[in-house]
Amino acid sequence: MSGQLLDPLTFPLHGTRLIEASAGTGKTWTIAALYLRLVLGHSGHGGADGFGRALLPAEILVMTFTRAATRELSTRVRERLLEAAAYFREPAADGADAFLDALLEAYPGHGERQRAAHRLMLAAETMDEAAIFTIDAWCQRMLREHAFDSGSLFDEELVSDEQALFEDAAHDYWRQQVYPLNAGALAPLLACWPDVAVLKRSVRELARRAELLEGGGDASLAALIARVQKEQGAQLLLLKDGWAERADRMEQWIGGQREGAPKCFNGVKMKPETLVKWFSGLRAWARDPQLLRPDIGEKAWSRLTPEGIEDAFAKGHGAAVPDDFEATAALAAALALIAPLEHALYTHAALAIAGRMDELKRRARQFGFADLLERLRAALLGQNGAALRQRIVDQYPLAMVDEFQDTAPGQYQIFDLLYRVADNAAERGLFLIGDPKQSIYGFRGADINSYLAARAATAGRHYQLGTNYRSTGTLVEAVNRLFLHAEGHGEGALRQPGFAAGAFRYRRGELNPLPFDAVGAQGRGERLMAGDGPLAALTIACSASEELKGDAYRDFFAQHCAEHIVGLLNDPGAGFEGKDGFARLQPADIAVLVRDRREAAAIRKALQRRKVASVYLSDKDSVVDSDEAADVLRWLQALANPLDGALARAAFATATIGLGLAELARLSSDELEWERRVEQLKGLHLVWQRQGVLAMLRRFIHELSLPATLLREAGGERRLTNLLHLAELLQ
Repeated sequence: MSGQLLDPLTFPLHGTRLIEASAGTGKTWTIAALYLRLVLGHSGHGGADGFGRALLPAEILVMTFTRAATRELSTRVRERLLEAAAYFREPAADGADAFLDALLEAYPGHGERQRAAHRLMLAAETMDEAAIFTIDAWCQRMLREHAFDSGSLFDEELVSDEQALFEDAAHDYWRQQVYPLNAGALAPLLACWPDVAVLKRSVRELARRAELLEGGGDASLAALIARVQKEQGAQLLLLKDGWAERADRMEQWIGGQREGAPKCFNGVKMKPETLVKWFSGLRAWARDPQLLRPDIGEKAWSRLTPEGIEDAFAKGHGAAVPDDFEATAALAAALALIAPLEHALYTHAALAIAGRMDELKRRARQFGFADLLERLRAALLGQNGAALRQRIVDQYPLAMVDEFQDTAPGQYQIFDLLYRVADNAAERGLFLIGDPKQSIYGFRGADINSYLAARAATAGRHYQLGTNYRSTGTLVEAVNRLFLHAEGHGEGALRQPGFAAGAFRYRRGELNPLPFDAVGAQGRGERLMAGDGPLAALTIACSASEELKGDAYRDFFAQHCAEHIVGLLNDPGAGFEGKDGFARLQPADIAVLVRDRREAAAIRKALQRRKVASVYLSDKDSVVDSDEAADVLRWLQALANPLDGALARAAFATATIGLGLAELARLSSDELEWERRVEQLKGLHLVWQRQGVLAMLRRFIHELSLPATLLREAGGERRLTNLLHLAELLQ
């Protein structure tokens, strides 16, 4: 194990420490437990593990990455404080809470326990002042509260959505930089971005993280393209010299071998038609000054080498391979060092657009969330940085960072500037809490280098939560075995070496900054059963064919997955067996994780063929961008103004309500039907006023029989889910 198991009663409440918490290991419970000890001033059973004094909620900084997470943490901490206060006043006779029982031992006297209960209750009552924030919200607060030390302005506006700024900056870039280009420079640019819409899609994320980019020395796009083309031309001129002739000689040599022995080469590895394409591509590249890379495919680079030729000889055949084939690998390596023009274009555009956004924000006296981090970091490094740092650390002598694996470099630098991670000072505390296994997921904003830097700076002060309380024991054991197989485990003769690079491919020799540590299980007790016995917790399906690719690959596994699901649903013995008996497997118990929309569509299609309904949910899709959101907006406009005929007709004509042309025509011609609909809107208007928007929309959906209507349509489950989600968001 790479760290010591965390004991919430003796964990040192000072210094800088890294807590590694795998999924389901009680991270939030642990944060609440440490919070209790900090509020109480608990020093552990040995007396040296406390902070030195009791802290108030306003002095304990807890940071995480989403507002939902801050609300959950705040609620859980408040509830735990109240539970502990009640427990200290009157401990449970049955010892129902082992942690609080152990904590009570540090307060043996009745008076001590009553004072502790009072402190806990006071902390619970002041949780509205607790310093539990998202990192962005905390940075904004620090800049506002310490405006003089940080150099911040008081009258600036925080822009929560910078999309409009990005759009303006991107269009400015296209107008100022692309319009003036001549034909020679415009051609490669349009090959990269055919129009401004493609430019915006391509560089949006790069512009958001422009501080990580290097370059931007060229003021104009025209100068950049001219410079890169000139540099590439000089490099390519040297590389292409003699390659047309070399390709001829290589092709002639292979042809000569075949003339002497027609079957000297493996027919699959050296197909004549493929060789013609390869050598034609090499000659075309050598004779075209503008062509950066030969169009020969990846396989050619390994086949047209001495090793590749020797491997292609049929059994019993062989020959000395000419030196010309030695040049293939050298050419591939040299071409790999030439950065494509596209790289320079992306960098230039991202930096220029980001700079233009900054300029627009300065003019409008605005700033965004990313600016908050940069301003606080710059202030801590600036002229008044030492004073600002001391004020913040005095305000928050102890900080906990939840989901630390998602920390970006700039965020970690702020924590380090404030709490000096490597110093491990006893008068302050910084606890970095996260799951190292998730730190490799860059798409979530994680930065592995920040995590590794923190891990190195806290060497010897690593703690682990070693028990999974969420998953079944069989699944935990299966996952442990899978990763331990890659990591290596065991001792002596039983030692399994694993992969040289370890489970996460970061091991270099004896040094492994990101090891895998198995966890125990104390979670769900039920087992997934089938008619013929327990099902394996982890099963991997493989295809026997290596030829499956693209759509065929996707369809094959979609059919396999759907068939397996249907088999389980049709099996009366498939379900969950636990202490409360047997519960048969239901469709809603099953989730299918996919990588993209195409996989989702293939799975849904395969399930539909088998009459199994499903709903596609994606965190990339915002419900407010859905067709249902536009329809709900029309409903709300009509319901807010039930006597406005135009708004009412627009509401009833929405696709979600789904009235036919005959029914819509009837609303215009049948006065009694129209009055009935108006009265319906007026009644719903009153429900909205008295019970709120959620109750009103649910009643509206019910009165119009939308569940029955939508569920008869393809994709209706998702549309109904969107409606209910929108109602909850509006509430």
